[in-house]
Amino acid sequence: MKKVSVIGAGNVGATCADVLARKNFLDEVVLVDIKEGLAEGKALDIWETAPVVGFDTRVTGSTNDYSKTEGSEVVVITSGLPRKPGMSRDDLISTNAKIVKSVTDNVMAHSPEAVIIIVSNPLDVMTYAAHVASGLPASKVFGQAGVLDTARYRAFIASELSVSPRDVQALLMGGHGDTMVPLPRYTTVSGIPVTELIPKDRLDAIIERTKKGGGEIVNLLGTSAWYAPGASAAQMVESVVNNQHHIFPCCVKLDGQWGEDGVYLGAPVKLGRGGVEEIIEIKLNDEEMKDLRTSANHVKDVMKVYDDMKLF
Repeated sequence: MKKVSVIGAGNVGATCADVLARKNFLDEVVLVDIKEGLAEGKALDIWETAPVVGFDTRVTGSTNDYSKTEGSEVVVITSGLPRKPGMSRDDLISTNAKIVKSVTDNVMAHSPEAVIIIVSNPLDVMTYAAHVASGLPASKVFGQAGVLDTARYRAFIASELSVSPRDVQALLMGGHGDTMVPLPRYTTVSGIPVTELIPKDRLDAIIERTKKGGGEIVNLLGTSAWYAPGASAAQMVESVVNNQHHIFPCCVKLDGQWGEDGVYLGAPVKLGRGGVEEIIEIKLNDEEMKDLRTSANHVKDVMKVYDDMKLF
């Protein structure tokens, strides 16, 4: 039985569950939330679209009853407070770290072999927190950030060039935030280097917009984005459950790659049934390495804040 659970039935979690159900490759999607009736209500609403949209995936919900998640192949954790205007992702660490640890403990009690995908912010450190709490190999606990960030990057490039976003392939690395490292050298449009199509000043502006893409949404909506984050997490789930071996930029624990060890950072990885099958250590030039080091150092600083909380 192909079963996936999504913890957190807010906007991101519900969107993820909805996208997963519509893809129609799972037997069941379970939504869990601490708020009474929220997961059940959203799950029922999604399930009632099945006759209209045309899918068979059963969608169920539960208020804080993790026994319903038992036997999940993948668990997506979206729990935590969303950002408000003026807040950085790092501002959420104190509250969300406790939530993510508690959720991970409950998940492991019922699905000890599950692959865990983190969406909660601050993403890189919440991935670290979940890995420590779960006791799982690092290959089975990773974060969603890069899929979302490259989606934004690709969408902005597609708008700039008036082309299909499906023709744009892009890569970025680093932390999920303002220190992320988009890589124009590894960005193409139907195989054509993007540097051949967009002038440097315009491309630099797109890169800056990508770095602040989450904040742009927060300023417009008054809260964090949900459609793109939810769909991005669902795409990762599909690659794992269906063993597709897609290469995505994900937040993973580095083990010596690019000279970094033990830090959770965005990097290109191959995703299959076991989770992260391979971290692909692409070559970076001096400027890219400098930017990656800056991003890694920022993540390490926030990881230290988590360590000082002594939750483990």
